[in-house]
Amino acid sequence: MNKETLKKNLREIPDFPKPGILFYDVTTLFKNSECLQGMIDELYEMYKDKGITKVVGIESRGFILGGALAARLGAGFIMARKPGKLPAEVIEETYAKEYGTDTIQIHKDAISPDDVVLLHDDLLATGGTMAAAHRLVKRCGVKQAYVNFVIELEGLNGRKAFDENVEVTTLLKL
Repeated sequence: MNKETLKKNLREIPDFPKPGILFYDVTTLFKNSECLQGMIDELYEMYKDKGITKVVGIESRGFILGGALAARLGAGFIMARKPGKLPAEVIEETYAKEYGTDTIQIHKDAISPDDVVLLHDDLLATGGTMAAAHRLVKRCGVKQAYVNFVIELEGLNGRKAFDENVEVTTLLKL
């Protein structure tokens, strides 16, 4: 996948969701078939030999490539969601945000100790949500858990949210 093609197709929206924030809109990458297929192909090449049995997509943009990648890898797909969105018994992890806390949940029976898990989301900013999802998956006693993002905002140092032994990969660094 040509990184310049991704950059050219990534929409930047200033002052969203509040003044001073530059929002990177990945929906423009998803609507472009070349970008979408290229991202899926690249992610597949990165993870095809890692024995992935489950892909966890983080609500909600992580569902798109996460689901497509799970199908391509022959793995199951798990949704990590905010409270009140999953119908069966859940396990959860609460984490600190700039102003307050938030919680991420998965179904209690979604992941087993035999699983090798890839957690996927669209954007690594501060890393709080994904770090909580990673802790949640690790509590399930999985064999291995990998972390992946489409985009990493390097200036926000989101990788610091993870222990050094966590493999974190991204397709595009900005």
